[in-house]
Amino acid sequence: MIERHEVEAFLTLAEELHFGRTAATLHVSTARVSQTIRKLERRVGVPLFHRTSRRVALTTVGQQLHDGLLPAWQGVGAAVQRAVETGRGLSGALHVAFVSAAGAQLLSAVTPVFNELAPDCEVRIREARADQLLRWIHSGEVALGLTTLPVDDPDLTHGSVLVREARMLAVPVGHPFARRSSVTVADLSRVPLIRLPGHTAIPPGRPGTPSAPSDPTPGTFQEALTLVSAGRGALPVGAHARRYYARPDIAYIHISDAPPLEWGLVWSSDRHTARVRAFVAAADAWTGGPAPQDG
Repeated sequence: MIERHEVEAFLTLAEELHFGRTAATLHVSTARVSQTIRKLERRVGVPLFHRTSRRVALTTVGQQLHDGLLPAWQGVGAAVQRAVETGRGLSGALHVAFVSAAGAQLLSAVTPVFNELAPDCEVRIREARADQLLRWIHSGEVALGLTTLPVDDPDLTHGSVLVREARMLAVPVGHPFARRSSVTVADLSRVPLIRLPGHTAIPPGRPGTPSAPSDPTPGTFQEALTLVSAGRGALPVGAHARRYYARPDIAYIHISDAPPLEWGLVWSSDRHTARVRAFVAAADAWTGGPAPQDG
């Protein structure tokens, strides 16, 4: 197998046709260039260059090798450059996903701040279901996602907490809980909970709750609220739901002793590009310090 330094020496000498200039270009000694070319010629089995005291020229086999190697080597260089531009550059497009209307508003507010840092980069904001978001980040379909923290995945990294909000329980307006100003985590054991795939608003440490195995699994947040309205169960949510998903058939009750939901940006640990870093920095700048709490 031909080695990288042999390719560089061969192609540079084929262009310069002078051992001294080739050595200067590669920042090595002339003897090193000669040694490398001789080693390559022994591997090929024939001379690749005609050498005289006055001139250096490619042999027929040398020209054939040059014509075969050059496009491939240029392709390698272009691929590396594209990787560098992706990793370090601030142009192109940045795909960011959200899972709630409040998340969409936050990302829309951060985008102008990001554009001040990266005016040549277009932000493309997409909506994802809660169960889609992490898959999209893993696959590279999106670079960043705004979701609840923490994320228990060693391949993902998250930024600082951007927003904290109280946890609430969505119940039908005719439910006994709807007449109360608040409920506790223990109260959640008295009602079946609707489980939306990927949804993480159920408070930690809650007691066991009645199950309803025949209940359909909702695919979207609005479907889950419709099941709530139909009396199929209650849905733990963040406080933003009462503003962005207000419905006359749904009451939102504060869960008084539940820890707040925390929201932040999540991205793949091996794709921490300049665009990702700039957007995370813009989000931190937009929040202006400690995360506010929406109660």
